[in-house]
Amino acid sequence: MTGGEWSLLLLLSVLWGLSFYFMGVAVKEIPPLTIVAIRVVLAAAALNLLLHGLGQRLPLDGEVWKAFLVLGVFNNVVPFSLIVWGATHIPTSLAAILNASTPLFALLVAHLLTQDEKMTPARVAGVVIGFCGIVVMIGVDALRDLGTHVLAQFAVLLGSLSYAFASSMGRRYQKLGLKPLQFASGQFLASSLLMLPIVLFADRPWEMAVPGAAACGAVIGMGLLSTGLAYVIYFRVLATAGAVNILLVTFLVPITSIILGAGLLGERLQLAHFLGMGMIGAGLAVIDGRILKVLRGS
Repeated sequence: MTGGEWSLLLLLSVLWGLSFYFMGVAVKEIPPLTIVAIRVVLAAAALNLLLHGLGQRLPLDGEVWKAFLVLGVFNNVVPFSLIVWGATHIPTSLAAILNASTPLFALLVAHLLTQDEKMTPARVAGVVIGFCGIVVMIGVDALRDLGTHVLAQFAVLLGSLSYAFASSMGRRYQKLGLKPLQFASGQFLASSLLMLPIVLFADRPWEMAVPGAAACGAVIGMGLLSTGLAYVIYFRVLATAGAVNILLVTFLVPITSIILGAGLLGERLQLAHFLGMGMIGAGLAVIDGRILKVLRGS
């Protein structure tokens, strides 16, 4: 990837890292499915208003809307719902490790579904090194919870697999010639149409107590920043860097979350954090390939 693509990936990791803080605040007062619905509706509203303001429109072509529905299901509805539900039943550290399996799934799915993103030894090695770095950074002790709340763990893994499938499908849909803002706007509009009936049936939000200002602010931040803005960046990087590279962000999210925790909450950084970050950096460097080329050239 280029330096610009790495910069966008880092920004995306910050936005998605913030979503864990927003989620932790919102879930205390708002049910998970309702959070997901508000998240996608806010993103859809904001992005479609921006699209209209820029003089752009969403195509009415049936093939385009089929793509929006597929991306909405596998990029939003399924992973958002499963991961949020799973994270409420297992420790956050274990959920983060399980979610870091996304690039592993992406390697396999992209190999099967795309023509230009086949597995290579360097990619496999880099992803494995990065995944091990996540385990070291978050703590091997988190793995002790494996085997308890198996259904919740499976939900997080299934959500990660859904992300992998969505990234490969999104790469294939680039042939439609849409801009990143159009992809994101259409995806969230489709997600909103799918989520609203589910939430009305399952959560009956009109019977809920009005959440406090903190919970409302968290959901708004999640919808506008960690979802709307984040997915415009997501589709921008996906178009140029590919389905596997875009999901390397799941290696960066724990790093930014830990750094944000240290900066905003005064949490202390441990030696394991630095070791894990170093391993993740090494894994990303192997995947990027430029360092290996320099070493071979020397």
